[in-house]
Amino acid sequence: MRWIWIDKFIEFQPGERAVAVKNVSRAEDHLHDLYPAYPIMPASLIIEGMAQTAGILVGQARNFNERVILAKIKNASLDGYAVPGDQLTYEATLEHIDDSGATTAGRVLRNGQPFGEVDMIFSHLDRQSGVELGVPEHNFVFGGDFKNLLVSHYNIDLSNYPDD
Repeated sequence: MRWIWIDKFIEFQPGERAVAVKNVSRAEDHLHDLYPAYPIMPASLIIEGMAQTAGILVGQARNFNERVILAKIKNASLDGYAVPGDQLTYEATLEHIDDSGATTAGRVLRNGQPFGEVDMIFSHLDRQSGVELGVPEHNFVFGGDFKNLLVSHYNIDLSNYPDD
């Protein structure tokens, strides 16, 4: 099972910027695991939501031809906690992209107010490099189920998406 930590995109400017939201719900089991008496969204999952938002932006910028791998979190800071009833907004901006990877700047809002920043570096792994490293030949990052999710729920154009 692939965990998706964003609910929907509300803005998508290919090659430039993506904005996604995540509604924090008491119905999510992981909220109760960290502090059972005080359910919060773990910071690691908030960062993962930003990674998914930015990673999709980076992948789409190159027509999903490479596997986009999170290489490094340059900066991550969050101010406080996200609790059930909060809405997180992930704003990812593509700063640089080339054959080896990309850098993104991210801003997180909680209920429309500044909540944190998450800046990331992504690496591109093409099919040949992946095979040489022993990585599966199919695109395990943006697989078929993920493609279907992007098309049906997020209305992202995948007309140039490579078939696996």
